[in-house]
Amino acid sequence: MQENNRTEFKRKLNDHFERSVVSFFNYPGGGEIIIGVDDDGTTCGIDDTDKVQLQIVDRIRNNIRPQTLGLFDVVQGQIDERDIIRVIVSCGQQRPYYVRKFGMSEQGCFMRVGSSSQPMSEQMIEELIAKRSLITLQSTVSPRQNLMFKQLCIYYEEKSLEPTEQFIESLDLRQSGGAFNYAAYLFADENGVSIKVAAYAGTDKVDLLETREYGNRCLITATQRILDRLDSENRTFAKITAKNRIEKERVNSIALREAVINAIVHNDYSKGVPLIEIFTDRMVVTSCGGLVDGLTESDFFKCRSMPRNRELMRVFRDMEFVEQIGSGMSRILKAYDRSIFELTPSFTVVTFPFEKAFIMPNGKKTGKINAKSKSTLDVIKKHPEATITRLSELTGKSQRTISRELKEYRSAGLIHREGARKNGKWIVD
Repeated sequence: MQENNRTEFKRKLNDHFERSVVSFFNYPGGGEIIIGVDDDGTTCGIDDTDKVQLQIVDRIRNNIRPQTLGLFDVVQGQIDERDIIRVIVSCGQQRPYYVRKFGMSEQGCFMRVGSSSQPMSEQMIEELIAKRSLITLQSTVSPRQNLMFKQLCIYYEEKSLEPTEQFIESLDLRQSGGAFNYAAYLFADENGVSIKVAAYAGTDKVDLLETREYGNRCLITATQRILDRLDSENRTFAKITAKNRIEKERVNSIALREAVINAIVHNDYSKGVPLIEIFTDRMVVTSCGGLVDGLTESDFFKCRSMPRNRELMRVFRDMEFVEQIGSGMSRILKAYDRSIFELTPSFTVVTFPFEKAFIMPNGKKTGKINAKSKSTLDVIKKHPEATITRLSELTGKSQRTISRELKEYRSAGLIHREGARKNGKWIVD
């Protein structure tokens, strides 16, 4: 283990700590500072990790500008059975970051060069200022100013993070002039932002079954409801052998959850909202905005983080939707290869292919279907030309239930459609 352009060791918290953190905030892809390890890689450990962690958070929060909450994690760990602290720093969008007491100058701005932190030249500082993102959640004024945050307060109380009188300010939900910003709008009890989950009856967008919208309320509430909906859609297929029963999800639930959270947290809300689509052979998660300026595709697939919306990242991590910076991508790439990602200048698209239904030894397909749905399949056998409306009449079930069951049958490989929606017919396989 040795220092490099993304890793720095410190025996203890010293006077140069802020300089090292600033250099990673300004470095594309960020980096990590490990406290409790000598420069030569020897682990010396830390005696009071709780105290040091509090000191680290306090120093980063108060001694570095612009605001950094949501851009770093402080994690306790062990190396060689000794306690250490990892400070995981992601590159920020409001570069250059600087040590507060020295200001935006050569004495306050640093950049990672090799395994060391070097002062930035005046020209480098000016170039970064010119590239600063002008449109952020912090800089955008909320379209409404009469906002309430009862839901958000309840979530924090449930996590034993009881809001203080300075709650809103501590989450950076106001601009410097006191007006609520767009992050506040997203976390408010009521807003005009809604994320769609669309379901289709086939592998294309021709036959739309339903569209549900989750939003117009606190983004945390909307996210939880979306995850619950996808969990119900992500049913398990089963194969029964002579010895045991093998079950497998349509999509890896951990990877799907991380992709959805990433899409919501890192979405460019100035361009649109995330979209989730469910087809008979895949789920697709689309977020607006390509890679953040300064983050390369190589950095992205190496799980290096550069949060687009640090305010959202902060709250989602407090709510334990996010464990630590960069961990979500690691979980996705553990279950799937990078081919499921499509990165464009305007969108980030993640496509999760469904696991194919298992095949029984006798050749029959065995997608797991609820027993109460079998009557619908029996009706289809007798009335293959029946429309959804007609099937609803024949079974006494709602059209929404029929649509859902047809989607289950098709996903399981039990039926397929021949011909147009109105004049075609169902073929039982």
